[in-house]
Amino acid sequence: MSLSKSEIEDFKKQLLNLKKQFQTSFEGTASDVKSSDDSRGSSQHHADEGTEDFDRTISIEIASKGIDVIKQIDYALEKIEEGTYGICEITGEPIPKKRLEAIPYASMTREAQEKFEKGLI
Repeated sequence: MSLSKSEIEDFKKQLLNLKKQFQTSFEGTASDVKSSDDSRGSSQHHADEGTEDFDRTISIEIASKGIDVIKQIDYALEKIEEGTYGICEITGEPIPKKRLEAIPYASMTREAQEKFEKGLI
């Protein structure tokens, strides 16, 4: 079942909103990491510094994941422009609408994604 133009337009709006949310979150995380660097040395206790380092590492990891999702969103937006949005990269079959509703930047069907993650494809 292919998507209608209206459905594709709705997904495009959803993708753009999602991208904006991730970018805002990323900018906040980046400024948190930067301010953590600026305040370094203000703590009197080594355990506090360890906690700050751990928090900074988590923030960097979250930002990294956010960047990956933004790239996937950009790719999905490119696919909309090309007219191939909603088509599995591996099988060429339509990606179920329910999957796109859950993960609008999905580029594979669930089955293909599982095989890909297991290294079978």
